Amino acid sequence: MPDFNKVVTPGDVAGGIIHTVIEISEGSCLKIEWNRELACFELDRIEPKIFAKPCNYGFIPGTLDEDGDELDTLVVSPEPLPTGLLLKARIVGILNFIDDGEADHKVVVVPADDRNNGDSIHTLEDLGTRWMEQVSHHFAHYKDLKRPGTTTVEGWGDVEHAKKIINECIGRYSA
Repeated sequence: MPDFNKVVTPGDVAGGIIHTVIEISEGSCLKIEWNRELACFELDRIEPKIFAKPCNYGFIPGTLDEDGDELDTLVVSPEPLPTGLLLKARIVGILNFIDDGEADHKVVVVPADDRNNGDSIHTLEDLGTRWMEQVSHHFAHYKDLKRPGTTTVEGWGDVEHAKKIINECIGRYSA
């Protein structure tokens, strides 16, 4: 398997289209993570079924968030996407999130070419308030059975805020 961080760029951040690699399929309770040192996906843990991922979960190659991992993505698509899939995605916003005291942002994206919905999703508002409430609830509580109170959802940001965070994470990776 190739090292995504070495063969894939983050994408056209200024143009709002990034590359993301899927780690976890929507609905899965398997916590699969990209291991940079081994250049492979590995099973970190199995979460309780009640905390299955509310959407596909991935990362942007060539980035590092403040927690030391690649910048996370929440990929909204009409069905689950498999681990290891690379896709071009449109930035629609960002979830500002703290996990164990560290910033752990989640860039919200949709497939860049979605003919199913006519490429109609461009902002968080296009996903709807209910979607944002469900995702906020998931991240606010997904560690409650292990370590309650260790996660905090700090709110949502728009496309421009997401681009700013992505560029900061590209700079951190390149440093």
